[in-house]
Amino acid sequence: MSTEQILSQASQRARDGQFPYRGAVTPQEAFDLIRENPAIKLVDVRTKAERDWVGMVLIPPEQHLFVQWNLYPEGKPNPQFLAQLKEAAGPDDVLLFLCRSGVRSKHAAKLATENGYAHCFDIVEGFEGNKDAEGHRKTVEGWCKAGLPWAGA
Repeated sequence: MSTEQILSQASQRARDGQFPYRGAVTPQEAFDLIRENPAIKLVDVRTKAERDWVGMVLIPPEQHLFVQWNLYPEGKPNPQFLAQLKEAAGPDDVLLFLCRSGVRSKHAAKLATENGYAHCFDIVEGFEGNKDAEGHRKTVEGWCKAGLPWAGA
């Protein structure tokens, strides 16, 4: 699918689900968008500790932004989230928000949208996805389960 087709489908998901941001993409769609359009940026909102200990996506560095939603080890919201996002991306950039399982990324996409970012998309399922019956991640859904490029633990 082309960039326009993926973004159109993602926007339709947002309308269907009444999401307060532009749209929602699957991990595969996010990867396809990044490969097809170098202007699209993935915003990883996980903590630095999560990226260091769990792993991170492998995409071109100029498309990979790191803006923590919460701070580690405090677990408190990052009071500089919007300021850091503003340093890294413009209000007209297409931004794909990623977290562990797709919860924090929804909040980040919503907040960014409320603050003037017009093209915010949640990456559903996140990096690791939800837990399986044994309590393990990366086995049910998510970027890793989809077999997309990543490195780490």
